[in-house]
Amino acid sequence: MNQVMPRLKIQTATELVAELADGTVLDIHPIWLRERSQDPSALDLHTGQRLHDPADLPLDLAITGLEDLGAGRLHIRFSDNQSSIYDTATLAAEIALPPGDHDCPPVQHWDGTLTEFPRAQWHENPTEAEMFDWTRQFLTYGFIIISGVPTEPESVLKIGSAFGYVRDTNFGNLFDVRSVPNANDLAYTAVELGAHTDNPYRSPVPTIQLLHCLINETTGGLSTLVDGLAVAEALKLRDPAAFEVLTTTPVRFRFRDKDTELVASAPPIELDVTGAVRGIHLSPRLDFVPLMPREALAEYYRARRVFDLMMRDREFEIRFLLNAGDLVMFDNVRLLHGRTSFNPDEGLRHLQGCYIDIDGPRSIYRVLRSRLAG
Repeated sequence: MNQVMPRLKIQTATELVAELADGTVLDIHPIWLRERSQDPSALDLHTGQRLHDPADLPLDLAITGLEDLGAGRLHIRFSDNQSSIYDTATLAAEIALPPGDHDCPPVQHWDGTLTEFPRAQWHENPTEAEMFDWTRQFLTYGFIIISGVPTEPESVLKIGSAFGYVRDTNFGNLFDVRSVPNANDLAYTAVELGAHTDNPYRSPVPTIQLLHCLINETTGGLSTLVDGLAVAEALKLRDPAAFEVLTTTPVRFRFRDKDTELVASAPPIELDVTGAVRGIHLSPRLDFVPLMPREALAEYYRARRVFDLMMRDREFEIRFLLNAGDLVMFDNVRLLHGRTSFNPDEGLRHLQGCYIDIDGPRSIYRVLRSRLAG
C-alpha cells in the first residue's frame, strides 16, 4: 500500500504524538499503546494474543517515561509499573490504516470501459510470487480470470482450495451450471440472467464464487460482471435520495425447494461502520420488501428501479466468453454477475462452481507480502 507513514514524536517526557501526512497531530492515548505491548508479560509471543483483558487497565493509565533507544525503538513506561519496547515502524503502519481497512490493496473501482482484465495462467505448484500477484489482482479488482485449468470434473475444488476453504451448502461442495429439466434455480436453465449477487438468502453470504468452464459449444452464454461498489458510488452522486433509501430498507431474500428454505434480510446497499459502501445484496428474482406505508414503498420501488437499471447498463457491465479451461473467481459481495442467454440445441455448456470466503485471499496476500518482503 502506497501510504505516507505518520511520524512518531516524543512531545514531552510523558507524551507521544503522531504527525499524520495531512499535518494533523494526534496525542496517542496510553491505553492504545499499552494494548499493543510486545512484552512477554503482556503478550503470548507465539500466538500474538494478549495475556490480559485490556478492559481491566485503569482508565487513568498514564505514560511515566519515554526513551528513544534508536534504530526505531521506543521504551515506554506506564503508571501501573509496566513497560515495553515498541517498534515505531509497526506503530506507524497501524496508525496509517484508515478505519475499516483490511491491510490489503486499495480497491480499484471499474466500469464497462475496463478492457485489461486481471488474469492468471494456472499450472501445478504456482510460486509464492505468482500467488501473491494473483491475490493482489483479485483483491484490487474483485475478480480474476484464470486460464489453463484442467477440464476434469471437480477441478474447481482444487483451485478453490488453493485460495481458501471450500464452503459446503445445500447445493453441495460444488454445483453444476447447465441447462436441466425441472431446475430448482434459474441458473440451471438457458435463460438470460441479469446482474445479481448469489445466495443473499444466506447468513452469512458466501463472499467468493468460482465458476469453471468444462465445455462450451454455444455461441451465447457470455459471462457478465458489474462492479457493484462503483455503481453504488455513482448512484450516491446521481441520486442521493435513492442511495439513502437502498441503504436503510431491509429486504427479505428467500430460497426454497422441496428440501430447503433459507431466508435472510439485508439492505440492497450495505454500509460499513465508517459509512462507506461495504457490499451489495441484489437478486431481483428473490427479493421481497416488507409492507411499509405507501409513500415509503413508492420511494423504495423507484430507488430499486434506478439501481437495477444501472446494474444492467452497458456503462458498467463487462462481458467475456468462458472457454473450456477458463475459470473466473469473483467477490460475490462486491461484484454482480450474470450471463446472456444461449441455445442449448447448439451444444453443451457446462460450468462447475464452488464458494469460498474472502478471508482466504486476504490471508494469502498478507502472509506472502511479509514473506516476500523479507
